[in-house]
Amino acid sequence: MFVIAVTGGIGAGKSTVARRLRELGAVVADADQLAREAVEPGTPGLAAIAERFGPSVIAADGSLDRPALGAVVFADEAARRDLNAITHPAVHDLTVQRIREAGEADAHAVFVYDVPLLVESGGRRGGLFEYVIVVEAPEEQRLERLMTLRGMSREEAERRIASQATDEERRALADVVIDASGTVEETIRQTDAVWPTLVEQAIASR
Repeated sequence: MFVIAVTGGIGAGKSTVARRLRELGAVVADADQLAREAVEPGTPGLAAIAERFGPSVIAADGSLDRPALGAVVFADEAARRDLNAITHPAVHDLTVQRIREAGEADAHAVFVYDVPLLVESGGRRGGLFEYVIVVEAPEEQRLERLMTLRGMSREEAERRIASQATDEERRALADVVIDASGTVEETIRQTDAVWPTLVEQAIASR
């Protein structure tokens, strides 16, 4: 099995690349989905968040109030670091579990981890990822996408981008960079061009 990470800043087009890899045959795990699982009601992760940030970030039904937590951590660097210290280890454990399950199902699988915060959560994570695809688009274009497609204010979009790693930091981890500043079709063509290499590596890894 060949384990890769697909990463990119918010609004860069990372999800388009991960979705195309799934269509081509990869097993894809979404870091955001695993992060939600890590803080479901009854988990140690949610208990730790409640202890650190207080009852205001817990909804009436006992689940995490994500907008309330986001309002805190995106405006406070120390708070964001504390949140990452709680969630990243839990998400890492879930990731390892998903990789193991995929390998047991298919020894030649291409396993793709769709992860926006690869740099922030430890880079290649001690060799867990054998290949890294970085998806990029200019910051102004990303701002426009966040405002148009996600309904963010410009201030909120700028704050989200500023809270993440820089293009240079992500590029330092990259085996390949996909330019997603053009059309979706252009992004897909670049993704398709990478796929044979991934399949070849997955076959050779057995």
